[in-house]
Amino acid sequence: MSDRLSVFKTYKLYVGGKFPRSESGRVYEVTDAKGKWLANAPQSSRKDARDAVVAARKAFGAWSGATAYNRGQILYRIAEMLEGRREQYVREVAEAEGLSKSKAAAQVDAAIDRWVWYAGWTDKIAQVVGGGNPVAGPYFNLSSPEPTGVVVVLAPQESSFLGLVSVLGPVIATGNTAIVIASEKSPLPALSLGEVLATSDLPGGVVNILSGRTAEIAAPLASHQDVNAIDLAGADETLAKELEIAAADNLKRVLRPQPVDDAGWWAAPGTDRMTAFLETKTVWHPTGSLGASGSSY
Repeated sequence: MSDRLSVFKTYKLYVGGKFPRSESGRVYEVTDAKGKWLANAPQSSRKDARDAVVAARKAFGAWSGATAYNRGQILYRIAEMLEGRREQYVREVAEAEGLSKSKAAAQVDAAIDRWVWYAGWTDKIAQVVGGGNPVAGPYFNLSSPEPTGVVVVLAPQESSFLGLVSVLGPVIATGNTAIVIASEKSPLPALSLGEVLATSDLPGGVVNILSGRTAEIAAPLASHQDVNAIDLAGADETLAKELEIAAADNLKRVLRPQPVDDAGWWAAPGTDRMTAFLETKTVWHPTGSLGASGSSY
C-alpha cells in the first residue's frame, strides 16, 4: 500500500501569460462522461473577461508586427511541446469526451498536426489573399492582409481539444490575439493548453483562456468596445443570436456557427477561418516615368 497522498491538480485561467484564479473566487465541478468528478474549474467573471481583453490588446501590437515566419516558428513550437505531453492530453480528452484511449489519442494527434498545418500557413496566406491589382492608370496597386485585432473565440462545446485547436490556430496564425472561452462542460484540456502555450515562446496575452458559464462570459465580451471580432463556434442558436446583436454595437466581425458535417472537426481546415479575421489593406503608388520617352516602371 502506498502511503503517498494524491496530489490533485489545481486548474487555473490563463490570462496575460499568467495563471490567475478567477477574480470571483468561484469554481464549478467538472465531471466525466459518466458523472464522475474530475476537478474543480475556475468560473470566470466579467472582471476576468475584461482583464483578458486588456491583456490581448496589449499583446496585439508586437504579435501582429512580428514576421509571419516567426509566428510560424512559435506555432510549430506549440506542436513540439504538445507532442512531449501527449499522454496527458490523451487522458484528459478521453475523460472529457468519454472516448477510448485509442480514439482520444487520434484526436490529440490530429490536434498536434493541425498546429503544424497552421504554422506552415503563416507566411503563405498573404500570397493567397493579397497581391498586385491591375488598375487603369500609372500606379502600383497592392493589396495585403492585416489582422483584425482582438478576437473572442467560443470554443466548440463537444470537441474539447481538436475543435478548440481548429478555431484558435487560424486566429493567432494570422496575427490576431485571442480570448478563448473553453467548453463549459469539458474545459480541462483547454486549461491545460495554457501550460503549453506558456512554455512555447508565445508572448503573454496573445492567447487568454477563460472557463466557466459560456453565456455569462461571452455576453460582456460581445459588447466590449475593445474587441474587434467574435467566433461563435461554441454557441447554440439562441446564444449566437444574442451575441451577434451585442456585437453590432461597434461593428465587430462575426463568424456565425458553421454546420458540422459527418467529418466534424476532422475535415481539412482550409483557409476560411484564417481569412475570416483578416482585413485587406490596399496601397496606391505612382509608377513614375523614365526618360523623355515616357516609359514607366
